[in-house]
Amino acid sequence: MAVSPSVLGKVLEIFERNFRERGELGASISIWWDGAELLSEGYGWCEREKSRAWTTKTLVPIYSATKVPTAVTVLLALQSRGLSEETLVSEVWPLFPVPEAKFCHLLSHQCGLAILDQDASVFEHAEVVRAIEAQSPAWVLGYGQGYHPRTFGALTEEPVRRLTGQSLGCYWRECIADPLALDLWIGLPESEWPRVARLYPGKAGGEDLADAFYQQVTTAGTFTRRAFSSPRGLHAVHEMNEPKAWAAGLPALGGVGTASALAKFYQATIGTIESPLSPAIQHALATPQRSGDDRVLLRPTTFTCGGQQDPLDAYGRKTREIYGPSLVAFGHPGAGGSHGLADPATGISFAYVMNQMELSVMPGMKCLEMVNALFSEV
Repeated sequence: MAVSPSVLGKVLEIFERNFRERGELGASISIWWDGAELLSEGYGWCEREKSRAWTTKTLVPIYSATKVPTAVTVLLALQSRGLSEETLVSEVWPLFPVPEAKFCHLLSHQCGLAILDQDASVFEHAEVVRAIEAQSPAWVLGYGQGYHPRTFGALTEEPVRRLTGQSLGCYWRECIADPLALDLWIGLPESEWPRVARLYPGKAGGEDLADAFYQQVTTAGTFTRRAFSSPRGLHAVHEMNEPKAWAAGLPALGGVGTASALAKFYQATIGTIESPLSPAIQHALATPQRSGDDRVLLRPTTFTCGGQQDPLDAYGRKTREIYGPSLVAFGHPGAGGSHGLADPATGISFAYVMNQMELSVMPGMKCLEMVNALFSEV
C-alpha cells in the first residue's frame, strides 16, 4: 500500500501539535515507503536556551533504539563467517556462561545475564566481559526472558570483535552505515560533535508513578533496578550529553543519529532498498523468538533477534500497537521516547527522535499518535 498525502498530513499535524501542547523542544520524524523517503521533518531547538535551531540534520543520542542496528551488525558478522543466529555463542566466545545458548537466544534476551554481580564500568569492555564470564545466569535457558538493557552491549560487542577483529561500531560503519550513507553512528567521530542536541530528562507524571516498571526501577535492590545499573556508568541524562558517551560506541545505548537515517536503516531491514542485509537476516529480525512476561520490563514482551514486536493475546490479537497493526512489524524504542520501526507487510518504516525525554519505558503519546495516524488507512 502507498502512504497517502492525507495520512502524511495527519502525522505532520500531530508532530506540530506536540510542540504546542506536549512540551516538545526539538524533534525529527522520518517516514519511508518502498525505498523512498516520503516525509522528513525537523523542528524546534537543540537546547532550551534556543541558541541552535533543530533541523533534520540534527544528531541526538537514541539510547536503546541502537539495539536493532547492533543486532544487524552481529548477524552480518556471523554471516561473513558462514554462521547464523542458530550458531552456539560458545563457538565464537568459548567462555560464554550459557554454553547451550545460540545467538538467537542472546539477541532475544533469553540468557539471564541482565545483571552483573561483579563490578564493571560500561566504558571498560574487558571488565564487562570478565564480569559476564563470571556471572551465573538468573534463570535456566528456555524458562524465561528478561530485557538486557545494558549488558546487551558487551554481549554483542565481544562476538563481533572475535569474528571480525573490529569493534562493533567500526564494523557497523564500514559494512552497513557507510554503504547505506546513514547518518547514524555507534561511536561518533569528533568532527560530528557540534551537531549533537542536548538531552533533557523527563518528569514523572501520575501514569508513570503508577506503573510497576517505574516503581521497580526506582527502588534499590529490585531485579529491574539492578538490570538498569549493570554495568555501572551513564545512569544520568547529563552524562549522555558528554562527548565521552557519544564516542564510546556502546552498542546497547550509545547510538547517535538522525530520524532519517534510522528510518532508512529500517528500509534495509525489510529489503525495500539495496543493502548488505540478506533475506536470512531480514527474516531473523521479523521472526519472534520469545514472548511472555518480561522479568525486567514487567509487562508482556515479544523479542525477535534484536528487535521487539507487539505481544499477542490468546486469540492472536495485538495487546498494544507500538509497531502498528501488522503482526510482522518490528522495531525498538529508546529511553525517553525515541523510536524506530519497520513493517514488511506494507514496506513502511518510521523513526522519531527528540531531546525532551519522557519517563515511560515504552514510547509515549507524542510518538504513538503519529504511529497510529501513519497506519490509519491500513
